[in-house]
Amino acid sequence: MKRAPYALVLAAAAACAQGQARPAARPAAQSQPASTPRAPAPTPFPSTYRPFPSTPTLIRGGTVLTAAGQVIPNGQVLLVDGKIAAVGATVDAPAGVTVIDATNRFVTPGVIDTHSHLGVYPSPGVQAHSDGNEATSPNTAEVWAEHSVWPQDPGFVRALEGGVTTMQILPGSANLFGGRSVVLKNVPSRTVQGMKFPGAPYGLKMACGENPKRVYGNRGGPSTRMGEMAADRQAWIRAQQYRDKWERWDRDHSGTAPERDLELETLVGVMRGEILVHNHCYRADEMAQMIDMSHEFGYRIRSFHHGVEAYKVRDLLAADSIGASLWADWWGFKMEALDFTRANLPLVFEAGVRAIVHSDDPTGIQKLNQEAAKAIEAGREIGIDVSLNDAVRWITANPAWALGIDRWVGTLEPGKNADVVIWSGNPFSVYTRADQVFIDGALMYDRSNPRRQPRTDFEVGLFPAEAGR
Repeated sequence: MKRAPYALVLAAAAACAQGQARPAARPAAQSQPASTPRAPAPTPFPSTYRPFPSTPTLIRGGTVLTAAGQVIPNGQVLLVDGKIAAVGATVDAPAGVTVIDATNRFVTPGVIDTHSHLGVYPSPGVQAHSDGNEATSPNTAEVWAEHSVWPQDPGFVRALEGGVTTMQILPGSANLFGGRSVVLKNVPSRTVQGMKFPGAPYGLKMACGENPKRVYGNRGGPSTRMGEMAADRQAWIRAQQYRDKWERWDRDHSGTAPERDLELETLVGVMRGEILVHNHCYRADEMAQMIDMSHEFGYRIRSFHHGVEAYKVRDLLAADSIGASLWADWWGFKMEALDFTRANLPLVFEAGVRAIVHSDDPTGIQKLNQEAAKAIEAGREIGIDVSLNDAVRWITANPAWALGIDRWVGTLEPGKNADVVIWSGNPFSVYTRADQVFIDGALMYDRSNPRRQPRTDFEVGLFPAEAGR
C-alpha cells in the first residue's frame, strides 16, 4: 500500500517492520525447552517506520556542506531510492530525474537534536499532556519515553521547518535514572512506532545535581550530591548482581529462573554497551564524578548534556571519548548553571571533544543552526576558528554519533540515508531558513509549497482559524 506523501497524522499509515534488530537490553534467550522461562523479546515495541514515497532527485548548484570533510561550491547531490547516490562537483544522474536548482543556497545533512522532550512535553502543552518526568522515585530506569510520546505534538512539525530530521526524546530530568530515551524520525505518524528510527539504540537518561535534590530532598532523599552518588552506586551494584544471575541461568538453567526486573534490565543493557548513557550534568566536578563511577562499574557515558562547565573538564571528556551536548548561551538560571562561558562549545571542540548543539526546548529545536552560529562567533572572539564543515558537524554528524546512528545519517556521503536540507543561504546566518527538507529521499517540507507543509490533527482541530492563516 502506498502512503500519501502528505497527510494529517491520523491518515499516515505505517505498517512495515524494518528488519533491523534492536539490541537486547538483557541476557538473550538460549535454546530452551517449552517449560523453561524465556527471556523477553529484544524488541517488544518494534519500529514500524517506512519511508514516504520519493523520486530520484538531483540537487545542483548549491554550496554543499557534507559534514564529512568536504565543502563543495556549486556542488551536486543525487538522491535515489531514499539514499544518497552521489555527491560531488558533478555527478551522473539518471534520465528523468527531478532537478532542484540550489544556486546561491546551501545543502547540508538533516539536523539532529540529541536532547528533545517533544511528544512527552508537547508544544503547545497543557498539564494533561505533561508526561516527561515519572517523578515517583529517584530511580525510574524502568520507564520508556516512547510510551509517553504523543505523535500529534505540533512541535514536531515546527522542528521539521527548522531542518530537524531526527531527534532523541528523553525522559527526565527529575530522577537520577530517568528512564529510556527513544530516537525518532521526524515524520507524521499515527503511532510512535511509526516514527522510531530503525536500528537506533536506546539511551538511558541520567541526571545529577540540583534537579534530583530539589524533587526528592524532602521525599526520602537523596538530599545531597553525596546521597545521589550513593544511590547511583547502589543501583549499579544491583544491576551487576542481576546480570550475574541471568548469566548463570543462561549457562545451565538450574534452579529457579530470576524474575524479570524492568529497572535492572535497562541498567544491564547499559553495562553491556547496548544502551547509551546520556547524562544531564552541569558542573565540572560532577561530570568528573560520573566518569569515575562509569569506570567503577564498567560502562561508558556517551554524552554529557547541558554541561555548562564542560570547558573545565574538556580534557577528561576527550580522554574518554564522551560527547558534549551543549547550549550556545543558556546559563545562570540556577547555581549549577552559573559558571559559564559563551566559548564553551568552541573550547570543547578545540580539545577534540565531539561538540554538539542541543535544544532541550520546543522553540530552540527550530533554530539549532542559529544556536551553532552564536557559538561560532564566541569562538572567533577568543581565537578559535570553526570551519563551516566543522560547524555543521555540531548539528549533524556529532549528534548522529552520540545517538549511535552515524552509520546511516549525519553526513552527505554515498550510501547514507537521504536526509538533506536545502537552506535559503548560509545556514549560520540569522536570515536563513530551511527551504526544503528531505527524509530518506522524500520531500517532507517545502517552504514555498503549502501542500508540502504538514499539519497535525491537534492544530486543525483546536485552532482552525489560526491554522488556516
